[in-house]
Amino acid sequence: MLPATFRTPRLTLRPIAMADAGPIFSAYSRDPEVTQFLIWRPHRTRQDIEAYIRSCLHTPPHRARTYVMVGRKDSVIRGCLDLRQVDRHRLEFGYVLARAFWGQGLMTEALTEIVRWGLAQPSIFRISAVCDVENIGSARVMEKSGLVREGLLRRYLVHPAISKEPRDCFSYAKVR
Repeated sequence: MLPATFRTPRLTLRPIAMADAGPIFSAYSRDPEVTQFLIWRPHRTRQDIEAYIRSCLHTPPHRARTYVMVGRKDSVIRGCLDLRQVDRHRLEFGYVLARAFWGQGLMTEALTEIVRWGLAQPSIFRISAVCDVENIGSARVMEKSGLVREGLLRRYLVHPAISKEPRDCFSYAKVR
């Protein structure tokens, strides 16, 4: 069900591979500012990102897929986006973008294509994600990609780089 690749004017999203460990580690996985709102701490070693990639590769690709976002002109890794079919009728996603590429509209470009593709599938009626209430950048990306804030989820996710306790998150979705 989930495609092997997505293409946008500036990006190719392709399945993550073990060979991506070094570039991802260098680009963003150890950056505390990039990872502050993620559900994992910044990686301290390359082995941390390798373990993460192994877990991605063990997930059946028809249920979930992690894509690296690479520039179409230079093939440089800019971030990752994971897409999960959590039910027959709905998809969820999450994403991360290297700080060097913030403010260029790349994540909005990628997410807009993912949302377009997802809701064009006959069995998919909903695509959604959550973000920490303080993650203004992520909230704005989802809004610019056509998702609507549905509500506040109290004490919903632990972001270990910020707190050991669950934090409030906004819920976003687009439906057809």
